[in-house]
Amino acid sequence: MKSGERGEKAFFREAVGELRISGFSQESGKRSKRFSNNLPVTDQLLAGRLREHNFMDTVVAAVFAAVYFAMMLGGIPWSAVDRAGVALLGAIALLAARRISPESAWKAVDVPTISLLFGLMVVSAQLRLSGFYTRVGRRLAEMGVSPQMLLAILIGVAGLLSAVLANDIVCLAIAPVLIDGCAQRGLEPTPFLLGLACAANVGSAATLIGNPQNMLIGQTLHLSFTRYLFMASPPVLAGLIVVWLVIRCSVAGRWEGPIRAVQAPENHFNTWQVCKGLGVVTLLVLAFLFTSWPRDVLALCAAGILLSSRRMASHDILGLVDWDILILFIGLFIVNHVVETSGMLSRGIAFMEGAGIHLKSLPWLFGLTVLLSNLVSNVPAVMLLLKAVPGAATGPTLALASTFAGNLLLLGSIANLIVVEQASRLDVHISWRKHASIGVPVTALTLALAAGWLWVLR
Repeated sequence: MKSGERGEKAFFREAVGELRISGFSQESGKRSKRFSNNLPVTDQLLAGRLREHNFMDTVVAAVFAAVYFAMMLGGIPWSAVDRAGVALLGAIALLAARRISPESAWKAVDVPTISLLFGLMVVSAQLRLSGFYTRVGRRLAEMGVSPQMLLAILIGVAGLLSAVLANDIVCLAIAPVLIDGCAQRGLEPTPFLLGLACAANVGSAATLIGNPQNMLIGQTLHLSFTRYLFMASPPVLAGLIVVWLVIRCSVAGRWEGPIRAVQAPENHFNTWQVCKGLGVVTLLVLAFLFTSWPRDVLALCAAGILLSSRRMASHDILGLVDWDILILFIGLFIVNHVVETSGMLSRGIAFMEGAGIHLKSLPWLFGLTVLLSNLVSNVPAVMLLLKAVPGAATGPTLALASTFAGNLLLLGSIANLIVVEQASRLDVHISWRKHASIGVPVTALTLALAAGWLWVLR
């Protein structure tokens, strides 16, 4: 039985129960005099309950529409409220409207997913503070190779790091050092920055820990880490080659840029902390690959080991955790749970099926994932679609489509925004047109590769 049907039946049982209690006297068991003409009163009471039920459904629909419309806009216009703030305000509104109790709200939050996110963010933050990313970016920029080869190595390294670490921190730490290195070599930094952003997005699709939406998909659908890695690796590797080819063709040999001094922020390289962090990451990935232990518990254990330090303060590490993403997840978990239990989701799916749109069909699911990922961003899109997908078989489709779609537009991925923001701080400006000239063909080709690969697997 669907959740909407359960909700409606429960409502009518409650309404009938109230009528029976109101229509009989508890003392004598006889009908109350004020209900002697009980048929009109029964109709009035039932009509009142129906009006209340419909009003509550309207409240849920209004909050849901407002939240996802604001997600599409990137926040509330003419205010400083971003996507995370919108999700939190939506959850608060439903609590205030008594559409969900505080106890049910806490139960709606998927704690294993939040734990996995938090644990891996701590791991990435420790490596950033230890100077690992800065050293990688510096060594890349100083390599005595041609610009085309430098771009290829950068794309490979960014893709690999993003597959096992948070892709947003990879971009955040490497972008400034990359700009500095390009300036010293007299290279135009824009092609390399766009390569970094696109490779971070594509590479993060290779594993179930590469980005937040993949972590959610893996935890919710209980996907095998190893099996997903083997399924996703071919289109990801082909996608990284596509990124290199598209950027190389768009540059057309014009790699030179002005030689200038750039003061890029750097973290001091700490050999012990880097070795410690990389050792923990290696053991963590091996545990993901070869054991069946819960990924969220493993990630928390890894975070606990790295937080236990005599020299690196825990508040410095926790200060680099992306709390906005965690708040976004918590808020949307609550909003989507209320939508599901109210029956709106089941009615929406029934409407789509009546229109010939079947989410059980992988082509429809693939196309809808791409569309929603660019309208409301990939994390909110995946959180909504996971409520409707039939099972684990759809996991790779959701993961590849939502991640590859992030390269289409500048606002499609947090990694894109981070690279552009870091570049602007160092007086390198990337317009949305310039990003689209690379992002649109990269997205079209990588999505075509992913769709073809999924069709072969099917």
